[in-house]
Amino acid sequence: VQLVESGGGLVQAGGSLRLACVASGLFFSDYAMGWFRQAPGKEREFVGGISRSGGQTSYSNSVKGRFTISRDNAKNTVYLQVNSLKPEDTAVYYCAARLYYSSPSSYRYWGQGTLVTVSS
Repeated sequence: VQLVESGGGLVQAGGSLRLACVASGLFFSDYAMGWFRQAPGKEREFVGGISRSGGQTSYSNSVKGRFTISRDNAKNTVYLQVNSLKPEDTAVYYCAARLYYSSPSSYRYWGQGTLVTVSS
């Protein structure tokens, strides 16, 4: 199984990015997907998740209203649209996969991450 993130970069505060995560080696439609982030010197935190069909999403309070998760099961890809970026959003962003029936805390597969840096 491989999860490969892309789309990170340097952006000014208030800007936007679209992160993507392409999955291979698994039956993508059987997996709920999540996005996490880890800022320098901080623990990894949950950003948001999406159900296997894409019909349900959830977000942390810190990003609700600014970030949007979507997925394209035909392309084995999950997206994270990040808008109105703030310097405190600077982090490495990771996607993760868990079987749809598993506990929301039991993400089994992880990508290597993509760095988002927001300048003030």
